[in-house]
Amino acid sequence: MMKLWLDKLSTTFFSTLTMLWIWIIGMQWVSFTETIWLSETTAIVIAALTITAVTEALLPIKQGYRVLIQFILILYCVYSLLKTHGNPVPVLGAEGDLTEELMYLFPYLWFAIAAWAAFLFLARWAKTKGRVLFVVGINVIGFAVLDSFTKIVLWDEIAWVVGAGMGWLVSSHFNRFRRRFPQGWVNLSKYPFKIVANILVIFSLIIVAGVNMPHVKPTLTDPYTAWREWNGVPLSGGSTTGTGTLIESPSESMSGYGREDNDLGGGFNFDYSPVMSITSDERSYWRGETRAVYSGTGWADGASSRRSGTGVDIGEELPGEASGSVPTKTLEQSVTMLSDTVYPVLFGAYSVRQLESLDEDIDSDRLSWVTEGAEMHLDDARNADYPKSYTLTSEVPVIPIDELSTRTYDELYSGSIDDAYIQMPRNFPDRVSDLAEEIAAGGDTPYEKVMLLQQYLTSNFTYTNTPDLTRKKSDDFVDAFLFEIQEGYCDYFSTSLVMMTRSLDIPARWVKGYAPGRMTASEYVPLEGQTSIEPGNYTVTNADAHSWVEVYFGEYGWVPIEATPGFSMPILTADTDAEPVIEEEVEEEEAEDKAAPAATSDHQQPGWVKVVVTAAVVVIVLWILYIVWRMRISLRFAGARIRAGKPLTAADKVIAETERWIRSVQRRGLVRQEHETLRESVGRWVSAHPELGAELRPLLQQFEAARYSPAEVKEEQWRSVQQDALKLKKSIKKVRIVSEKRLST
Repeated sequence: MMKLWLDKLSTTFFSTLTMLWIWIIGMQWVSFTETIWLSETTAIVIAALTITAVTEALLPIKQGYRVLIQFILILYCVYSLLKTHGNPVPVLGAEGDLTEELMYLFPYLWFAIAAWAAFLFLARWAKTKGRVLFVVGINVIGFAVLDSFTKIVLWDEIAWVVGAGMGWLVSSHFNRFRRRFPQGWVNLSKYPFKIVANILVIFSLIIVAGVNMPHVKPTLTDPYTAWREWNGVPLSGGSTTGTGTLIESPSESMSGYGREDNDLGGGFNFDYSPVMSITSDERSYWRGETRAVYSGTGWADGASSRRSGTGVDIGEELPGEASGSVPTKTLEQSVTMLSDTVYPVLFGAYSVRQLESLDEDIDSDRLSWVTEGAEMHLDDARNADYPKSYTLTSEVPVIPIDELSTRTYDELYSGSIDDAYIQMPRNFPDRVSDLAEEIAAGGDTPYEKVMLLQQYLTSNFTYTNTPDLTRKKSDDFVDAFLFEIQEGYCDYFSTSLVMMTRSLDIPARWVKGYAPGRMTASEYVPLEGQTSIEPGNYTVTNADAHSWVEVYFGEYGWVPIEATPGFSMPILTADTDAEPVIEEEVEEEEAEDKAAPAATSDHQQPGWVKVVVTAAVVVIVLWILYIVWRMRISLRFAGARIRAGKPLTAADKVIAETERWIRSVQRRGLVRQEHETLRESVGRWVSAHPELGAELRPLLQQFEAARYSPAEVKEEQWRSVQQDALKLKKSIKKVRIVSEKRLST
């Protein structure tokens, strides 16, 4: 019975492979729906797919019996899994009506039956190459559409489908070959290693080529992107599963590091996909770029209009903006990027003073340091790679708040003021300036006036990522926010504070980058009896993208000011023993906590990718070594063939092998004189060392037959020379040979 079962399995090998490929494709849809379905639904569907695949592959019985077994097993799994997850299930033998409890089974049972039916349909229908290609193509298109129109990244799923599709096509090809040419298949099946090896090599070449393909900017725009741009709808800045919804809103973009600073406004959804991990002793805002020229709709001095910077040398101190005699604290940050997004700058705390290390793959010549603004630019950033890791050192000022708050305008700005930082548009609304003067009237010094403006913004306006733009009437961004919309996010608050501050002739600029990010609870709040973990590790996501204000206070330099409610600027102050203010961002924290269950889905680059690529490289290396080994004979005679200028005959190979062993014995001390024939040399060597005669005489005979005999030399004779030469090499090691002096001719 067992033998019969094994024989049956051997004939259904390719059917078993087909079950495996269909199961892999089905599991990708489970991966997509995992964040949408209940956990018990996901477990039930996985069980249904697995039961169907295993029974179809391992039970060589009639189809009707298999279907019955599958149904019973699936029904049992639905019952067991629901019971395990704490759902109400019917209890056999219990008193009362079981109808209500049975109803709990049906929604889950329909999911299981749907997965079971889809699996069986594909296993029966997709029998030809065209149908297999159709199934794989439909799945790839489906995932591609979902990747574009939802917030879930599905590239891993697409890769698995394509891989399973390739395997499916290969196995179905061999299965058709087996049926059409049974005798040829019998002969081919005698060499299974060669079949598997060739398949692995082809797959490995495809994998390695795909991984190492250069990043080329697309020439054509995909229809979805073109449609959104044509309708004036902003594109999302990233993808995530942590926003609480599945389908993207057509009127909102995603949070992230902004690029179009001259067109501020609109709304966005929070994107919690990770950007970078930063190890630092202090919590800080991670600066990117500064802006100075306000246009009325945003900031007009983008990267293309910035002043050119100076070169950056790793380990060398960078020139900094003048900050007087304010003491500073040195802060080192190690940045590890967690996404493939390319940014125009490197991010660092406050004012960077030194680049300690940089990813080996990035040429430091691409970096430039813009002293005015303290920005480290990455040239041609959009068309090249971004460093995966780097380390920076910053000088964080320790600001004496009590002293600064008493300094008058004349004391702070006794010298000239850079007009760029008090610039205002020609038609800037007067009511904004009037409001700023009214709010700041209670302050005697520039610092007090700025603090009054900050308090007004944080106390009288609401933070929201979806402001009601239907209220907007004014063409000026700041004016519309202060008097019409009166709600918004960081760009609204920070831009308004900069322009209101400038209206008081106090220099200010707009800064964008990232808020500190999150630490784990154990790092952030030490448990009783434990000390805090230093340095801290902060995970920064696209939801942490932020903008704030820097105000210039003369000899105290540029002081960062937070204008957005719910955020606190982690600055060092001399009046609090140089300890940073530790508060977390309120608004984004609440949104992130609500989305936490969905955000746990792992769509980052998984570790299996590295394993697969490494295995592919190993297969290719082994294949190359095998090819070299197969060509060893051709390589052995490559030099002789080049000298002859024609293909070598068997006699030529005997002569080439003879020349090879002659060179070998000469290195051992058996010198051949220039005037001697090979017969004379061999005779002299045998006279001196009779024990070598048994090997030297056959080699001499084979050479003379190849060189002088008219008889045809057969192919196996040069192999005989090779074997005799190996015997001579072993024998000569046992003989003590005294080197002879070369005779003069």
